[in-house]
Amino acid sequence: MEPKFKKIFVIVADSAGIGAMDDAADFGDEGCNTFAHAAASVNGLRVPNMEKMGLGELDRIEGVAPIKDHPRAFSIRLTELSRGKDTMTGHWEMMGVETLKPFITFTDTGFPKALIDELEEKTGHKVIGNIAASGTEIIKQLGEQQMKDDSLIVYTSADSVLQIAAHEEVTGLDELYRCCEIAREICMRPEYLVGRVIARPYIGDNPGNFKRVGADRKDYTVSPTGTTALDILKANGYTVSGIGKISDIFNAVGITRSIHTATNEEGMDEAIRQLGEDYAGLCFVNLVEFDSEFGHRRNPVGYARALEAFDRRVGEFIAKMGEDDLLLITADHGNDPTAHGTDHTREKVPLLAYSPRYRNGCCLGEIACFGAIGATILENFGLKKEKGMVGEALTELLK
Repeated sequence: MEPKFKKIFVIVADSAGIGAMDDAADFGDEGCNTFAHAAASVNGLRVPNMEKMGLGELDRIEGVAPIKDHPRAFSIRLTELSRGKDTMTGHWEMMGVETLKPFITFTDTGFPKALIDELEEKTGHKVIGNIAASGTEIIKQLGEQQMKDDSLIVYTSADSVLQIAAHEEVTGLDELYRCCEIAREICMRPEYLVGRVIARPYIGDNPGNFKRVGADRKDYTVSPTGTTALDILKANGYTVSGIGKISDIFNAVGITRSIHTATNEEGMDEAIRQLGEDYAGLCFVNLVEFDSEFGHRRNPVGYARALEAFDRRVGEFIAKMGEDDLLLITADHGNDPTAHGTDHTREKVPLLAYSPRYRNGCCLGEIACFGAIGATILENFGLKKEKGMVGEALTELLK
């Protein structure tokens, strides 16, 4: 079977949810709506490209008109099957894996004493910090102490993550990585299970010039708990190109090539560049700044401006697309910048499917399971899901 599309781009606007799930109250997230509340903070969002794809049909978003005539795009609202609201759960479900038990967060309490004691014993380093904090801020606060006694700065966030910061020249990269490997092993136990352990090296000699070294960051992630669409694509000879933190989210499983990017702009630059490459398969992009810079930091205006900047890049992207290309814009969870606390929010997500080939695009309403994305990708390439994978193909996108 000849694929309808040679190359499919899935661009994840990390945390750009579009309204509370029916069970949002179970997560303390009643009334959350990342898109709508970000838009309201600037008296209306200006996203003409996504508006023309039918975004306004999915929810009431100030500034975004509910345009019904969008023949080159399908608009859909997806609900999450998995019990969670984190990055890994959302991305894994997109590719066919349901997560029944959410990863653990330690945002409010820090990590248990028993975990810290074991980490100190096995690494030979004292642990300092052990709080939820901004990485840049905790290095300013504790960096000098860490350098003085060659300790480990351990911290977390609203995500399921244990991060270890240490000076690149005092502790050294190899030693930091060794300590993170020990932490990963400890955190594989059910009572401590976090999604990621991250090495956060920094340089500088005082709080005024401490700087994290992004190129030397290293993520220690758990692998997906089942077969994903990425695995099937790779096994059948298709390219699976991960941009941003995609490879980290899947622990490199099912990925054939990986390009790490730090910003939304870098991610879109690389996605646009890959439009011009000659390969068949999937280009999977995560744009993290919506989440890390604006959602967790509860900055609705910044979030709205980031969405507007992204929409401009979407315009550049679609102008370069060919009829063999399919663009799928979606999100992995919510992070309402007007919500209490700093945690993700339990939300539905948009799915905007655009191709120059389409002539009959429309709004398909609400569909269960993020796994519809991976199932549709497999269907396009004539491949079958394995037993246990979730999601049904959106055949309307492939007619």
